Amino acid sequence: MRSTHHPFGPALLVVIILVLALAATTARAAKAVVSAGNGTIIVAYKSGIPRRTALSQDRSRLYTIEAGMEKVEVLDIATRSTLDTFTLSEGKTKMRIRSMEPDPLHRFVMLLITPSTKLIDRFEIGAPTLVQYDLKTHKVARTIPWPNGEERMNVQIHFAPDGKLMYIFSDQDVLVYETANFTQVDKWELSKPIEEGFGRLEFGSTDSINDEPGYYTALFNVSDPVQHRRTMGIGRVNLGAKTVDFYTLGPSTQVGFTMAPGRKAAYGIAQEIGRYEFWKFDLEHRKLAGRTEFAGRPRMSLKTSSNGKVLYIYNAGNTIDLWDAATYQYLRTITLDGDMTSEMFVLPSAPGQTASR
Repeated sequence: MRSTHHPFGPALLVVIILVLALAATTARAAKAVVSAGNGTIIVAYKSGIPRRTALSQDRSRLYTIEAGMEKVEVLDIATRSTLDTFTLSEGKTKMRIRSMEPDPLHRFVMLLITPSTKLIDRFEIGAPTLVQYDLKTHKVARTIPWPNGEERMNVQIHFAPDGKLMYIFSDQDVLVYETANFTQVDKWELSKPIEEGFGRLEFGSTDSINDEPGYYTALFNVSDPVQHRRTMGIGRVNLGAKTVDFYTLGPSTQVGFTMAPGRKAAYGIAQEIGRYEFWKFDLEHRKLAGRTEFAGRPRMSLKTSSNGKVLYIYNAGNTIDLWDAATYQYLRTITLDGDMTSEMFVLPSAPGQTASR
């Protein structure tokens, strides 16, 4: 059901553009200027409460779901304007949107939805359903059957850069669908060990904004079938060729993974109460480059600047802390007008320009 006017009052998502303000940051301790580049930070806050936000592959649009999980807003990054809004709720039935992945060509979005219908004495909760929502007709075009009939409350989806193939990541395998009729055309059994003596790969943390189209680089965990020792490593998945380039780093640890521009380095944060560490991954030489303890805070998320020289720590709250990626020295804090409730994006070019990869 589409509204012909904006049904949510003020724009659901307020976009803050911080470009030149971050281009010259002064380190208080070292008294040296650290350039964060001339990229763009996009963060949702203040008007409405965005719950989940997805960035289109061409970096031109944001798709956001508000806190009630009923309404989707599509925003144009260059003009900072709302292009479209829609909801699937109707009457006494609220359709909760639990996840969303936009098509690279802006034709449709894939939605994981669950209906909730208010009856006289109770709420009736329906089964989770994966649907294709057509952005032109503003209708559900089709329902995608669950693999092996196994329903799930979350789903991870990736598209090929040309939009012709859709990849659904299950617990053990990657299922490949063509996007004309959404029939399954292939299956990649990641549940099988990639070499003798290995257990199956388990997907861990990833951040795809600086990844190459058609690839999926992430931390993976694996247990050997004899001693059942859990180790972690970095895997670069080529979705088109169905290959994994994987190497181990050491014992399995809860740590994030954020790839820096250029794909030669990545960073993560290991978080324990009272102990916080920056981790640096040397992707070029396939090793852990170092661990540095720092004065962190609970519930941190990490992004890199557009040139990889500054690390941004955000969530939870209304501040973004800036740290020197080379020395791990604290630089300064940006204070916003409201709390951040969704992912922050750092684009490598200014609004209105094509983001270079």
